[in-house]
Amino acid sequence: MENIKPDSDELIIAYRELASQEKEIAKLTVELGIANKELVFQKEERGKRAAELGIANKELAFQKEEKGKRAAELGIANIELAFQDNEKGKRAAELGIANIELAFQDDEKGKRAAELGIANIELAFQDDEKGKRAAELGIANKELIFQNEEKEKRAAELIIANKELLFQNEEKEKRASELLIANKELLAFTYISSHDLQEPLRKIQTFVTIILEKEAQNLSENGRYNFGRMQLAAGRMQQLIDDLLAFSRINATELEFEKAELNAIIEEVKTELKDTIQEKQATVEVGESCTVNIIAFQFRQLMYNLISNALKFSTPGMPSHIIIRSRIVKGNELINKKLSPQKNYCHITVEDNGIGFESHFSERIFGVFQKLHSKDVYGGTGIGLAIVKKIVENHNGIIIATSELNKGATFDIYFPNGKNQTDDTFFA
Repeated sequence: MENIKPDSDELIIAYRELASQEKEIAKLTVELGIANKELVFQKEERGKRAAELGIANKELAFQKEEKGKRAAELGIANIELAFQDNEKGKRAAELGIANIELAFQDDEKGKRAAELGIANIELAFQDDEKGKRAAELGIANKELIFQNEEKEKRAAELIIANKELLFQNEEKEKRASELLIANKELLAFTYISSHDLQEPLRKIQTFVTIILEKEAQNLSENGRYNFGRMQLAAGRMQQLIDDLLAFSRINATELEFEKAELNAIIEEVKTELKDTIQEKQATVEVGESCTVNIIAFQFRQLMYNLISNALKFSTPGMPSHIIIRSRIVKGNELINKKLSPQKNYCHITVEDNGIGFESHFSERIFGVFQKLHSKDVYGGTGIGLAIVKKIVENHNGIIIATSELNKGATFDIYFPNGKNQTDDTFFA
């Protein structure tokens, strides 16, 4: 089962973040409580100051009344002073001092009133600030509640994702088990094909050949015809077994890459197909080439199958012309969305002037046992291009076939050219 730790860690991080935010809410709630208590305290202080101002005003009114009384007394005193000249000077001095003292007290009361006014303004400003702070704390609380809800949703999504990942891992394990069973069956089939099927088939071919060579005069014309058909059928069966073995070996082969020159491989294939090339009066033209990292023996099989395919489906009565080109090119120069723009690719084209095929068969031709023509017209087992595609996939590449009926066919192959051909990072 695949490791799901990254998703579990993400869930743990989400819960920790949620706990941190809950602590922040608690902290803000405490701050809001303290701010409210401070606001109540300041309101009480403002009430006390207002009470003090009221008392001070009453005291000032009382002092003014006293001042009036004092003035009356001064009037009486002045009358008395008119009769008491000696006391008048003393009394006038006392009245002057009293007037100065009253003036000083009036000034102090004015300052006190001003201070109380400033204190009232300051308290009003503080009330406004506390109101703003309370509003901000309210908004922050709503935002934190929203974030908590989002985190809970995210946590729920992560739980669902983890369950889905577990299910996918279980499915992958089932698939791996199925593939293991299939590989064992394939190995068993390969063994049977290599031994149990080929031996009786070789005997059939041998006995048919002996009968046709030594007993032909004892057979009727129809008998010789039937034995000839038997010989052809046995040959086709032998070819089918050989192609199936080749296909199974490609699936099971270790991917060992090595540097190779494509032109050298193509020349080896041309030598191997020399007789067929002469028979078809064919020209195999090799353009620019390059050195690449490939599985050499598989690539030799790939070029053999593509060239022999082009020779097989050549236009009757027309010399076959096959053009092969290869080059290393950046992905951004190739018009294909499956390729990474920044990677280097080997682009190989194999083009012929044969009978071609209709464009809607461009995918079907790569399937196992897929043949577009009757076996009586064109021989083969329909496995050759399936082998080609499998080899391209072993090189982490893609192959595209384009054609029109009676206008030849072109095969474009793209595979990454780097140190590790099996690294999926070569593709977008």
